[in-house]
Amino acid sequence: MPVLKPAAISLMKPAVRFAPSPTGRLHIGNIRTAVLNFLFALKHGGSFLLRLDDTDRERSTEAFAQGIRDDLVWLGMRWDREARQSDRTDRYEEAAKALVAARRLYPCYESEEELSLRRKRQLSMGRPPIYDRAALKLTAVDRQRLEEEGRRPHWRFRLDNTSEETGLQPQPTIVSWNDMVRGDQTVDAGSLSDPVLIRADGTYLYTFTSVVDDIDFAISHIIRGEDHVTNTGVQIQIFEALGAEPPAFGHHSLLVGADGQALSKRLGALSAESFRAMELEPMAVLSMAALLGTSDAVEPHGRVEELASLFDPAKISMAPGRFALEELEVLNAKLLHKLPYADVAARLQVLGVGGASAFWETVRGNISVLREAADWWRIATSEIAPVIEHAALCARAADLLPSGPWDETTWGTWTALVKDVTGAKGRALFHPLRLALTGRDSGPELKHFLPFIGRERAKARLEGTVG
Repeated sequence: MPVLKPAAISLMKPAVRFAPSPTGRLHIGNIRTAVLNFLFALKHGGSFLLRLDDTDRERSTEAFAQGIRDDLVWLGMRWDREARQSDRTDRYEEAAKALVAARRLYPCYESEEELSLRRKRQLSMGRPPIYDRAALKLTAVDRQRLEEEGRRPHWRFRLDNTSEETGLQPQPTIVSWNDMVRGDQTVDAGSLSDPVLIRADGTYLYTFTSVVDDIDFAISHIIRGEDHVTNTGVQIQIFEALGAEPPAFGHHSLLVGADGQALSKRLGALSAESFRAMELEPMAVLSMAALLGTSDAVEPHGRVEELASLFDPAKISMAPGRFALEELEVLNAKLLHKLPYADVAARLQVLGVGGASAFWETVRGNISVLREAADWWRIATSEIAPVIEHAALCARAADLLPSGPWDETTWGTWTALVKDVTGAKGRALFHPLRLALTGRDSGPELKHFLPFIGRERAKARLEGTVG
């Protein structure tokens, strides 16, 4: 049987693309596709195209298009070029005419109801419900009569799956490629219906426009979800019918929820917009999107270059990646806990947080989003209402406060003295002091935090007054 294979593609300077439809905002599923393409281009010194697939005239909006751009910028992804399918109608018409001339695109006049009845009849006879190519038997007179009746044709691409020029019974023809993620893949074109590339209203389908765009923008590698595997078999034939060499393909596994169920019903809550509202760090989102469902541990990385150095399509598991929002929140906290001061200094200044690197290193292990550093700065330097759990102990501790200057040795020296004088120790000593000094029962190590509070505020709080 004939075998169609795309030629090998050089990794010298790859060109990849991310092609969202501007019918909504980015969610974790298509964020993952964008990230994988971006990292591939970054690792190999290639280019990254943002292509807005906006041929859905009813649902595509400029607001969504701008929202996608904003999401990508927030995530730290930049693109080298941008294109919109709505600007390329003339090019699609030109490519369609070339396929008609090559006798690979042909008009069909059946209504959806007629096609549905035909499929049911095929199934009842034990035959596969694929299009029987009846339209290939129509004469010019037949087509004229149908159009005079008011029918408008949709146009199908004739798959290369039969040795007969107009044969109605497709024969097995295997389209194969070496998938960057899944290894050797095959699609039996003989098991597929000739796909519709142009609707009766004249609009083009993704299967066709995507190939034309990939040819024109010299896309060398296509990394997309595994739900496009069957499309690939068809698209390879369209590439070849248009005289182009197919690119390399990689189909990554899709994400599911922690329960193994599809994420589709929760995508609104899992959008880049919602992650931003939750004040999550872009690099936490990128780290999870890049590493989930791979052989690498899902750990936070503070630099996109680190993720790019790790990226290898062969590391992506065939099994779905299990995404849980709670795990992303944990990853976000872990990222903050290790971020150096230089990476957050400007943002801390905007939040009004002082103390420079000493304060950041004191509190970063106790925050889950950056804004919480401002909460700790307020606790350290502004008036708070203390929580007095043990009045006598706190009053005695206030009397024993050492004079300044205060540094990281102050806490140990002071609490040792309080222990000797009162006999309190362990939790009975430290918990009442923490509550009085911070108003919270957990937080940063007080040996580091106490100097930021200072003696005057510490004494007032221990005495139960606002300080």
